[in-house]
Amino acid sequence: MLNKLYQPKFCELSPFPGFQTLAAFHHTANAPTRRVPQPRNAPQPRASRSPTRRGAVPPAAVPQSTADPRPAAPEAREGTEQRSRGHAHGEAHHEAHLHSVEAAGLRLPVRAHGHGHLQRSAQPAFLSRQQVADLIGADPREIIFTSGATESNNMAIKGVARFYKSRKKHIITTQTEHKCVLDSCRSLEAEGFQITYLPVQKNGLIDLKELEAAFQPDTSLVSVMAVNNEIGVKQPIRDIGEICRARQVFFHTDAAQAVGKIPLDVNDLKIDLMSISGHKIYGPKGVGAIYVRRRPRVRLEPLQSGGGQERGLRSGTVPTPLAVGLGAACEVAQEEMEVGGSGANWPFFPFPSACTSASLEPSYVLRAIGADEDLAHSSIRFGIGRFTTEEEIDYTVQKCIQHVKRLREMSPLWEMVQDGIDLKSIKWSQH
Repeated sequence: MLNKLYQPKFCELSPFPGFQTLAAFHHTANAPTRRVPQPRNAPQPRASRSPTRRGAVPPAAVPQSTADPRPAAPEAREGTEQRSRGHAHGEAHHEAHLHSVEAAGLRLPVRAHGHGHLQRSAQPAFLSRQQVADLIGADPREIIFTSGATESNNMAIKGVARFYKSRKKHIITTQTEHKCVLDSCRSLEAEGFQITYLPVQKNGLIDLKELEAAFQPDTSLVSVMAVNNEIGVKQPIRDIGEICRARQVFFHTDAAQAVGKIPLDVNDLKIDLMSISGHKIYGPKGVGAIYVRRRPRVRLEPLQSGGGQERGLRSGTVPTPLAVGLGAACEVAQEEMEVGGSGANWPFFPFPSACTSASLEPSYVLRAIGADEDLAHSSIRFGIGRFTTEEEIDYTVQKCIQHVKRLREMSPLWEMVQDGIDLKSIKWSQH
């Protein structure tokens, strides 16, 4: 009854069942007691101390000298019995929930209550951790919540490098990685680490022979993006994992553009660390995760210090609503992949990208695959989401054609190109 009375309206509109459960529990647990209207002159029964009230002591636990000797009224006894039955039902439901969570391999926290005893509590973040782990074939204890894939990439690259720096100071990555990966590697170079930036072929793929030749005795990590965020290239992750495992080198992949869209199994692909982004699969912005393998164990040096949350790898309070949203998004993505659809949006389209949002420089990804500077400067990336319709795509294509024609009519350089003049051969006068 209380659940129906105090369940908020936004729960019915929320696409995430985790939010419904969390909000309904919050409002039910904190719902005020409803008073039954009585006649104005009706005698008021003496208030009794309910055993379910916080901090109260049941009458049976009160010494005989202080207990009320008068028998309780029939209505009071009936209400007490109903509350006792409801309390017992709630305890049974709670125990069943604990057993189901423990059966999934989750470790439940222990917290102290005012009664002086300890009680385990299953938090929504644990269930969300299970949903994220199920999507990539991992153990929920290997999932660490972060603020997004950028933080996850920083944790993986800097964390592994700094932990093993006494014995290994070499890292391998590619020239087409996400900017946060490249910047992390440059930061490590300033600390004395050696970084190998593998080139890519014209199709955007790395040469596995060049990867094998790049290994050194002190190589600690290989970081290769699963799917490129600009050109949509899928790297041979399975082959890379096999090569790294054979050489006992940790393998990290930035899978922000792959998770929830193509099947991934960290054990089958021999991935040791994986970065995940929430909003790439229509989860909340500002939340992500990093997968850190437990066996064989991957050690990281934490980037921040604090209370030791998230296995001590990322101290700080976990944002439960964001974690619940990420878990629900992973569950939806997995369900859609199982029925043959795309698990989430495809934020990349296999056309070049002009540049990063905060820079006017041409795309370094296009330059890496052999595009000259003029082509890289004149390229546009189109993103297609799960809700994009064919009509919207046709409309965008027509608008692009229309405006390109208009700009060409205004440009004297286009007339020169039509006359067969190579613009690169022109020596422009300086003013």
